[in-house]
This record gives sequence, structure tokens and C-alpha cells, in this order.
Amino acid sequence: MKFLGITLINHTPHPLTGDLPSTTARFDEVVENAVLFEELGFDGYGVGERHHAPFISTAPPIVLSHIAALTSRIRLFTAVTLLSVLDPVRVAEDYATLDHLSGGRLELIIGKGNGPEQAELFGITRDEQWDTIRENYELLHRLWTEEKVTWSPTAKGIRQSPLVEATTWPRTLQAPPRVWHGSATSKDSVDLAARHGDPIFSANVTNPIEPYAELVAYYRERWEAYGRDPRDATVGAGSAGHYTARTSQEAAQVFRPIFRAQQQQFAALGVPPVFTDFEDYLERSSALIGSPEQIIDKVHRYHERFGHTVLHVTADAGGLTEDQHRDSLELFQAEVASVLRTEIPDPVWPAPISQANRRKSFR
Repeated sequence: MKFLGITLINHTPHPLTGDLPSTTARFDEVVENAVLFEELGFDGYGVGERHHAPFISTAPPIVLSHIAALTSRIRLFTAVTLLSVLDPVRVAEDYATLDHLSGGRLELIIGKGNGPEQAELFGITRDEQWDTIRENYELLHRLWTEEKVTWSPTAKGIRQSPLVEATTWPRTLQAPPRVWHGSATSKDSVDLAARHGDPIFSANVTNPIEPYAELVAYYRERWEAYGRDPRDATVGAGSAGHYTARTSQEAAQVFRPIFRAQQQQFAALGVPPVFTDFEDYLERSSALIGSPEQIIDKVHRYHERFGHTVLHVTADAGGLTEDQHRDSLELFQAEVASVLRTEIPDPVWPAPISQANRRKSFR
């Protein structure tokens, strides 16, 4: 099993103190966490993309490029790239550039995105996003795999100008970077992934497991319907929160007030509660909070439903202190990840591109 940290770069007050960091400080925290995740041996680090409050993750290529300059091994994920509202030509160029700057460490997760504000900001309706992401992915795939692309739009997306034997530059370093399909609610997205033989990443954050497990099952069904070997399907899954402690009692004592404060923040934003209380949250959400043994058991229970071989934990400290955050991640790597890496098979994982091969690349 492989392990990622992911942040959506929410810019909200500390759940316990109410202090709001500056925008600069929040970006610094994201970058410092990426360096920490590499130092501790995680396999990837992901940065989300949102275009509405309370998030400041509007420019993931820039953030990930900065992280690329400060790291050397960890793979860099988008979580997710909102391909439904972006120009695929711009996406192809931006992320091909990042692929080179990172030494071929790019992993693109695409998605429709949540919230009508994002679609409206880019001049389309929320309903139109289903058509635009399908069309935009088909174009991005062609731009990254074909030298010259001729194309005309059929959906009301950002790109309305046809292309005639177009080539985007630079070409990618990887041939091409892997594209995952982020999925929270749509059968369309997992069908698109299965059709192209791509992996999926289940959000698995907001709700109990059932709706996410249904989509994963549908993905595997469509994968086989397209004539693919079921053993080749790759699934990643998220988690709603993380705190690994030596005992379940310590974990609950530390995280319970954080959970309550977070629920109050959600209520202030008009987000209705999904879980009735902390115990319900621990039992029915995907949150990984407890002793190493408890977390290993919970991941295995979810693995029975998802068959996932990639797992993300929350990259942000949230309401934890800096020491609690680091200690939790260290304990997770030492006593959780070390066990799960041997008990759950690794997915196919791109090999590092050597410096020599990077310099030889005509791209």
C-alpha cells in the first residue's frame, strides 16, 4: 500500500483558538508539511484546487512547483484538478512544465469539483460540468499522447476555439503522466476512468462508506465491461481526519474537542452535520483516529469494500499542535504504514526518472 498526504488549503481559523493565520503563513504551512511528509517516508503529497472561500488552493501548479523545488522523491498529486472549468490546453502546458521541474513526479487527479460558485466563476453552469469534464479530459489525453491534434468543441466549456494540428509545449517528461479520476458522486466519472484504463481516487471523506463503495464497485464493473483485467484496476481512497496516538484514550482525548470545534465551524458555514457525535464519527466516518492497532483494523475494513491500494491522510495539522501533528505522522509511519505496506499489495507505481534520462529527454 502507498500513502499520501493531501490538503485542500482551507484558510480558516484554528478550531480551538480561533486564530486565523495570514495567507502567507498558511502557504508556508502547506509547503513545510510537504517537506515533512517526504522526510517521514510518505509516497505522495497532494494539493487540491478550489475557487471559493474558505480555500486558497486556486493555483496548484504554482504551489506544487514550489514543493518540487524543496523535495526530491515524493510524488506530487493534484487533488483535484478542476478540469471541468479549465482550458485543457492550459492544463496540458502547466502540468507538463511541472512534470519536468519535478523530475517526472507528477500525478494528476482530475475532477468536476463541488460547489456551484466554481462553475459560475468560469462561466458555465454546474450541470454543464458533467459534459465539460468528459470533453476536456478527452482533449487533454490527446494533447499528451499525440503530436498534432485537430479538435472541435461540442460542450459549453472554457475552450470554444477549434484546434488544427495543434501541439502543446513542452511535451511531458513522463510518457505521459498518470491521470487519476477523482470521484465522490458520479458514475460518469468512474465510467470515464474505466473506459480509458485509468485509476480512480475515491474522496471517501464527507459521508459514511456506502455511497463511495458503490461507486468503486461500479468502476470495477465497468472496467471488466470494457474488457480489462480486473487485477489491473487501481483504486485510491481518502480519509476524513487523522490522529495516531499510543492509545485510543489519548486519541479521543486530543481529537474530541477538535471534532466539536470543527462541527461548529461547519455549522457556521451552513454545512449540515453528517455524524451525530464524536463516537458516531469514529465509527462510521473514514477518519483514522486511534491507536495503531485500531487504525490498521479500520483500513482493513475499508479495504474489504474498496480493494484500494493507495490511502490518503490529512496533511494539515488541523487543531493539533505542531508536536502532536509530527508525532502522529511518525507513529503512523512506524507502526501503521509499516504493517499495511506488507499486508496490502502495492499498486503499480512509476519508477523515478534518473537525472541522466532527464537530460537526454528531447522533450
